[in-house]
Amino acid sequence: MNLTDRIVVVTGGAGGIGSALARRFAAEGAAAVVVADLEADAAHAVADGIGPVAHPATVDVTDEDQVRSLVADTERRYGRIDLFCANAGVTTGGGIEVDDAAWDRAWRVNVLAHVYAARAVLPGMLARGGGHLLHTCSAAGVLTAVGDAAYTATKHAAVGFAEWLSITYRDRGIRVSALCPQGVDTPMLADGLAAGHLGARVIAASGAILTADQVAEAAVAGLAEERFLILPHPEVAAYARRRAEDPDGWQAGLRKLVRRLTT
Repeated sequence: MNLTDRIVVVTGGAGGIGSALARRFAAEGAAAVVVADLEADAAHAVADGIGPVAHPATVDVTDEDQVRSLVADTERRYGRIDLFCANAGVTTGGGIEVDDAAWDRAWRVNVLAHVYAARAVLPGMLARGGGHLLHTCSAAGVLTAVGDAAYTATKHAAVGFAEWLSITYRDRGIRVSALCPQGVDTPMLADGLAAGHLGARVIAASGAILTADQVAEAAVAGLAEERFLILPHPEVAAYARRRAEDPDGWQAGLRKLVRRLTT
């Protein structure tokens, strides 16, 4: 996808990877970028910083009616949506001890929000014969987020859903990409480190931390090439191959890393 003159929506657009995507899409010549986020003031601040092509919107991505309204309002304002980025995401920082409410929130933000977006935006895209969905899924969706069971499970589900969409709709003009970064210097990582979450510590120990702007650059390149898996950290592809070829050895390596960080 060439982003020039495109109409783009970014959820979770008020910070981290989302705000970097919004800024980069505008810099690439998008005609409009809708910065959608649960935090209204933050969405307005990002949109104001981008300039006239940006429009803020307040949305809770776990509420299907609000997602439908976001899509309908954008289509009324601009006539169409060319690229919808389902980017909002949450972590828990824990394992099976995490309560049901946190598991449910992770499921609703990391998976169902993507389902709600697809339900809302696909009819218009299909009627026009084209469109692109970009789902931020994380490297946890193709590997494992050590220390965060709910994040691992929901991000695997997010990648699976994106793949299903791609298989089902590509021949009808719909392109789907799963953006799967590993360590990114965002408030999510900083908060995890401050809380002592094991997953954040594993990421920090890897030393491969990208900026959100670097992730946005990789996303633009992947969209241009219409790639399904967009891997800002190229080593993730090698890790995924190793995991597939030798799952026992892969798990043994991660257990060794965990022991080193926790003893």
